Amino acid sequence: MKFVLDCHVHTIASGHAYSTFMDYVGEAKKKGLELIALTDHGPKMPGGPNEFHIINQIVIPEVIDGIRVLKGIEANIIGFDGSVDVPERAYPRLDLIIVGFHDVVFKPGTKEQNTEAFLKAMENEMIDIIAHPGNPKVPVDNEALVLGAKKYNKIIEINNASFLTTKSRAGSKENCYEIARLCNKHGVKMIAGTDSHVHFDLGVFNNSIKVFEEVGVDEELIMNTSAQKLVDYLNTKGRSIKVK
Repeated sequence: MKFVLDCHVHTIASGHAYSTFMDYVGEAKKKGLELIALTDHGPKMPGGPNEFHIINQIVIPEVIDGIRVLKGIEANIIGFDGSVDVPERAYPRLDLIIVGFHDVVFKPGTKEQNTEAFLKAMENEMIDIIAHPGNPKVPVDNEALVLGAKKYNKIIEINNASFLTTKSRAGSKENCYEIARLCNKHGVKMIAGTDSHVHFDLGVFNNSIKVFEEVGVDEELIMNTSAQKLVDYLNTKGRSIKVK
């Protein structure tokens, strides 16, 4: 499997990341990637960018040095009703929206409450990817989550950084494997994301690939293998994105 895109990337605008978007473009070219998505945190993240930074991504060229650059965000869930911190006026200006649960933004509840929050967020047509759902700090009903993604046509992320014991989501491995198995069983799309906070991590998918291989995931369900496959998915949701 050759992975040609990375859609979970944080720049210095997130407040706790260390590379510019041009650093990522250079790294993408060096590593042979075709597409990256800029997904800085939503404005409720401490130190994160304000909504004008998110909206003004329209000034960034679509293609830089041969790399297709999608304008996106990793939105924060801010309520058990599935509400997120993306201003509605930003939706038409964004190519891709990831949504994640971050305990520094919103305190997790019970498994039932957390699952309901994700399912309610999935009702939002503009949300595309569910970020790092294996986090043990945010327990969910994994099968209900995956079936929700199938119902609402969402992509589930298998986050490469979640397997690092020094990261805030340490202990995610077992959940990530179970989620991948359930996605494969139910035919739910998956994407590997590096969750890079420094450009050196861009395109490093060793942990996610190991999950896909050991679970025996159908390659057709993995969105990283073709920029066109991802763009086609995004365009089914009313966007008009071209690969290059």
